[in-house]
Amino acid sequence: MSLEKKLKTGRLARCGPKGGGLMNGAAIANALRAAGRIEAEGIETIRMVFADPHGILRGKTVVAEALPSVLAAGLGVPSTLLLKDLAHRTVFPVWSGDAGLSSNPLGGAGDVLLVPQPETLTRVPWSPHSAWMLSRPVYTNLETIPFEPQGVLENAVSQLAEAGMAFTCGLEVEFHVFRVTDAARDHASATMPPKPPATELIAEGYKYLTESVYDAAEPVLDEIRRAAQAMGLPVASVEVEMGPGQFEVTFAPGPPDVQARHFVLFRTMVKELCARNGLHATFMTRPAVENCASSGWHIHQSVSDLKSGANLFEPKKGEDLTKTASGWIAGLLAHAGESCLLTTPTVNGYKRYQPFMLAPDRIQWARDNRGAMLRVLAGHGNAASRIENRVAEPAANPYYCLASQILSGLHGIRAGLEAPAPVERPYDNDARRLPTSLGEAIGLFEAGSLYRETLGGEFVSYLSTLKRAEWSRYLSTVSEWEQAEYFTNF
Repeated sequence: MSLEKKLKTGRLARCGPKGGGLMNGAAIANALRAAGRIEAEGIETIRMVFADPHGILRGKTVVAEALPSVLAAGLGVPSTLLLKDLAHRTVFPVWSGDAGLSSNPLGGAGDVLLVPQPETLTRVPWSPHSAWMLSRPVYTNLETIPFEPQGVLENAVSQLAEAGMAFTCGLEVEFHVFRVTDAARDHASATMPPKPPATELIAEGYKYLTESVYDAAEPVLDEIRRAAQAMGLPVASVEVEMGPGQFEVTFAPGPPDVQARHFVLFRTMVKELCARNGLHATFMTRPAVENCASSGWHIHQSVSDLKSGANLFEPKKGEDLTKTASGWIAGLLAHAGESCLLTTPTVNGYKRYQPFMLAPDRIQWARDNRGAMLRVLAGHGNAASRIENRVAEPAANPYYCLASQILSGLHGIRAGLEAPAPVERPYDNDARRLPTSLGEAIGLFEAGSLYRETLGGEFVSYLSTLKRAEWSRYLSTVSEWEQAEYFTNF
């Protein structure tokens, strides 16, 4: 049987939600092209991966000969891959029947189905016989999973499109690269989560954008850049950041679904490529190493008219802010607190919200001021007029994070909100503070109405359950500070 016939008669083509197949004409054409590439390029193994709720890639690897069956019928994986916290512990009651989920029982650690996205076939440059193919988890009856990250972002994009608008974003991603001195591979280190490696610097620090530091780190940065370009990622610049071993890569603007995919692939690529070279890359916001600087993720965003393509953030002559930009800013500010669980989803991320550190600590906006949460770069004649949100951490799930930007901004427009006056001194005013802890962010997320109304109650319950497990583990752990503070005093 030919591959085309196999795809047309396979389960993904015949079945699907509301009678519509998941393997339609366009998907079949993409699958045939991917299969042709795999054969022509001698690819032996395909890593069928998907972004879990933390934005970490998971999945199975299949040999090239098995791919036709996967393309036709999907690939089963345990549903617990969607139910684990960052210690890789399953935190939902999977042995209690419905696992605490309402849309579809995931009890008994049963399967979900990965639906391949053959158009995402991407060679793995450091492993030439391998390629990634992103997939999307669905329930085994092929119904959508309401908290699956790609679907969450797709939902937000659809809501914006219904209002006649499209979202474009450019990304600035900061991260650290260190040299490994002890990989912590002894048996005692195999805990959940595992013991972190010991590291040292690969270049001097606190020499922001200094040529000599770039030169010292260039061998590593070149490998990262070349791999990103080979994968088709739209890298615009590679820069030396403030802290020791800290770097930044920027991406050219693009649509949110593409940018989210690029981000998860880039983050995974950097970690895997560095690991193969005796290095440790981390997108953790503030690593616990001496003299470390915090990393952020800055999201440059604009909205365009779907019909004309006009940038709705570019003001007319004599106009301060467009009505759309004003509403979008107001929406981002109004929902910043409850959105932090999506933009800053780790305990560590809240240690970045410090004054005078080029990071926000309050909910406010300013003109071209890197201390404010929102930095507005808009003016008449500036076709790239945009808003930069500096609140996110690079460990965030990009699908959830970008969805939060769209849904917050859209609500501001729909509700007719207007931006308050901009600030000039972002660290010296009485503006509302950003949450100071993951626990506070969880409370704001659960108490808020935006995500219940736009994404549903199950999404809110699901994500808060995951993050409460992480927060509870953090609270139950005795820190070095506590040991030093109390062990000898009492």
